[in-house]
Amino acid sequence: MRRALTALTMLALTLPANALAETAPGEEEKFDPSHEFELHAWIPIEIGPLDLSINKAVAYLFLGTAVAIVLGILLMRVRLRVDPDNRQTTGEWIYEIAQTQIAEQGLPTKAISRWFPYCATLLIFIWALNITSFIPLPLSDEKVTVFGVELPALGIYAATSSIAVTLALALMTFAFTHIEGIRANGVVAYFKSWIPPDLPPAMLGLIIPLEILGQFMRLVSLSVRLYANMLAGHMLILTFIGLIFVLENVLLAIFAVPMATAFYLFEVVIVVSIQAFIFAALSAIYIGSAIEPEH
Repeated sequence: MRRALTALTMLALTLPANALAETAPGEEEKFDPSHEFELHAWIPIEIGPLDLSINKAVAYLFLGTAVAIVLGILLMRVRLRVDPDNRQTTGEWIYEIAQTQIAEQGLPTKAISRWFPYCATLLIFIWALNITSFIPLPLSDEKVTVFGVELPALGIYAATSSIAVTLALALMTFAFTHIEGIRANGVVAYFKSWIPPDLPPAMLGLIIPLEILGQFMRLVSLSVRLYANMLAGHMLILTFIGLIFVLENVLLAIFAVPMATAFYLFEVVIVVSIQAFIFAALSAIYIGSAIEPEH
């Protein structure tokens, strides 16, 4: 259903876009929701071929980090009591989800103490990145003039809608998976565990490349799932609102605003938490399967 709505909406946008392509040179460019995901360097930092520039995605990463740290301290560190209040109860609920639903389900018992902090941090950090992406903030490339002062316009943007961000998170899990697998089993035993027992030698040439491909597909699965869901959610919201400006018809607000609101609430209430949980849970499963390959 969601994919169908996305396709229909983008088709509706394509029709006026083609017509506008023939407008006279110099005419003001029409609204395009994809522009919200362009990353312009605010503070250029280039070291040889390495681009470390500060841009909108980096700003949201800093913000998400700060939110995750504050949540961890306020909910799980400050003024803990035997009789917990609502704040402490929320912290204990998050901790229980991270422990029982993520760590204990994916990691062997002997590895929980080592890798629970990583999985719990992923859960809170990705949730913080996702939830801040739906709060209108003055972290936009667009400018607005207020009393003669040029200020950043309010906008919504998800750092996790950048493949570079989700791929970096996935690479950490990918690296930790194989490092822990080698540490727990040894180099030879770990890579040998990729090959099914009693496999005919004639099949090795087929199974080994497939197993290697499968390991890299985990990397793709982790990064693309989070990236695609967050990108699609923001694109749908911006597209429905953008229909009013692209088609230049205020009456469309009767349809566009409720639809955008519905998708906004769906993303905030469900997708934000589900995607953080899935990423952390899969990370625990991948690390746990490397520690005990026979399982």
